[in-house]
Amino acid sequence: MSSKGSKMQNSTKRKDSGSSEKSDAQKSKKPKLASSKSDKKHHTVQNQKPGEGKPKFGKPKSFGDNEKFVNLSARERRIQAKEEAEARKKRRRPRYTFEQELTSLWEKMRRRDIAKEDRSKLISEAVQKMKGKIPEIARSSVSSRVLQTCVKYCSQAEKEAVFNELQPRFLDLASKKYAVHVLTKMLDGASKPQRAVCISSLRGRVARLLRHMSGSIVVEHAYQLANAAQKQELLGALYSKELQLFKGLTSANEKGVVDIIAKRGLHKGAVIRRMTAAIQPILEKGIVDHSIIHKVLIEYLTIADKASAALVIEQLTGTLLTRMVHTRDGSRVAMLCIKHGSAKDRKKIIKIMKEYVREMASDQFGSMVLACIFTIVDDTKLVTKMFVHELMEKDTLKDLVMDKNGRKPLLQLLHPNSSRYLNHDDLASLDLSVPSLCSMDNSETPSQTKDSDGEESGEEAKDEQEDMETENTDIEENIKVAVSKKDPLLRRQELLVKSGLAEMLIDVCVENAEEFIKSNVGKEVMYEVAVGGFDGILCPSLSEKLSELYKAIASVAAKPKPEKSEKNSEHVLEDFQSSRTIRRLVLDCPAFASILYKEALSGKCRSWAQGHCSKILSAFLETQDVQVREMAKEELQVLVDEGALKISETKKAE
Repeated sequence: MSSKGSKMQNSTKRKDSGSSEKSDAQKSKKPKLASSKSDKKHHTVQNQKPGEGKPKFGKPKSFGDNEKFVNLSARERRIQAKEEAEARKKRRRPRYTFEQELTSLWEKMRRRDIAKEDRSKLISEAVQKMKGKIPEIARSSVSSRVLQTCVKYCSQAEKEAVFNELQPRFLDLASKKYAVHVLTKMLDGASKPQRAVCISSLRGRVARLLRHMSGSIVVEHAYQLANAAQKQELLGALYSKELQLFKGLTSANEKGVVDIIAKRGLHKGAVIRRMTAAIQPILEKGIVDHSIIHKVLIEYLTIADKASAALVIEQLTGTLLTRMVHTRDGSRVAMLCIKHGSAKDRKKIIKIMKEYVREMASDQFGSMVLACIFTIVDDTKLVTKMFVHELMEKDTLKDLVMDKNGRKPLLQLLHPNSSRYLNHDDLASLDLSVPSLCSMDNSETPSQTKDSDGEESGEEAKDEQEDMETENTDIEENIKVAVSKKDPLLRRQELLVKSGLAEMLIDVCVENAEEFIKSNVGKEVMYEVAVGGFDGILCPSLSEKLSELYKAIASVAAKPKPEKSEKNSEHVLEDFQSSRTIRRLVLDCPAFASILYKEALSGKCRSWAQGHCSKILSAFLETQDVQVREMAKEELQVLVDEGALKISETKKAE
């Protein structure tokens, strides 16, 4: 029995083990992820010890679970929880950083009501803290402001310390957004040797920095502070590789790229290619606000071939020109675009400039762009609509007449190209043109002449022709200079008279007769309007309006003399500016002279025979108009015979 029982037990054990192996095999076939969650969860619940599985950190599930709140009421629990939260915030207070220290000093030193001694102490403390870290601080958006203030107000020794740290990193920092402002402040306060070092370090990197929005600001600031020789040094890197590599090849005596090419023996074709490579990326990015770029463009247009010059003018025809007219060279580039652009290009330029016409009219160089448009553009309807109507408001016209720059477009319409009102530089700007786009025979160029044998003289002309790029030959053949075809007098009549500008201008002069004629600026416009403009352009159609102006001036002159006790109330006949303007009108405008004599001077000449007014009275005897001279001769000749009134020796001889 025992043996049988043991056999039975062994067989049952084998069956159980076989079944367990089968179940394990079946379990092994299941995916691990499908059974892992339930098995692990069951295992942790089964085998978890007391105190295990609870999170180490975090709030308890309820206040009742925390021993601190067991014997407290609900209100006391909330109060105690709030106090503990505040305590945790205090323990987590942020560390007082280096940048915060500088900012706290900056808030004190930049105040306007702080004493100089206190500010210098704060600046010295800030500079001492920044020592050794200045290049890194210059890059920061916050700390760079502190450094700017320190550079502005610190002592010379501290400036030198800052300069010594920044100068080795000058080129690297020049292209950083926030460091640019630090560098410009540093250049403002640098000594001449220090500034020369910075400008010399830019040589060879000018073209790359001008293509960068931040780097172009540093180059422009250095260009503005540089002397003539240093400016040529910066520009020379854009002209030739030789001028970039070797220092001292340019000098202040060289006036432009044409002069440099002639004196240094540079190859014109190579210079054009190098300048084209430098200019094109700048125009594509639209970085045209700086005067150094305007100078490069004007120099480029003086030597560029037809295709290259036409391409640059086409790229500039748009919003870029409105950002360039604030400088001398920029306004000249704008004039060249207007002068050599097609009718379509001119129309586009005028429409874009409409929004800025008032700002341009009061700008020193923008006013000359308007004067150029009034002189060149034949589409007078478009110019009248876009520009003239914008300037025809009475307040605007008055401001223009009394502004030394705003009067230039008006005087250009009244008396074109007058050296009395436009200086030599303004007249040169109006006469400027692109040599390659000027109308000339295709067989003749400035560099090609033929001798008696019919052969071209000069090896340079042949070399330039061989090396000049000929990719755009089709464009060169089709380029034509857009010249003005309309008669200048007809253009002036349409812009000045038919538009209504002249009538409005006369009304403004009538309302402000005394103010204009006493003004050193307004008297010029007053005179030109009163005489009817150059060639008498106003006289035929506006003679009645001009008579109103003559009467307005005569009524001001007819006022009684002010008493000596009254200050700043000098009579219009005794004022230095107005007396000379009235004298010119008496000599040049007989209609005004007769009205002035009848309404203001007849029977009163003896009282006005002294001072500045005596020159007005003598003008009645010196005028070329016989009627005016005979009208005043009877009364004035008595004063001349008595010696009370003097006339010029030339008139006595006559």
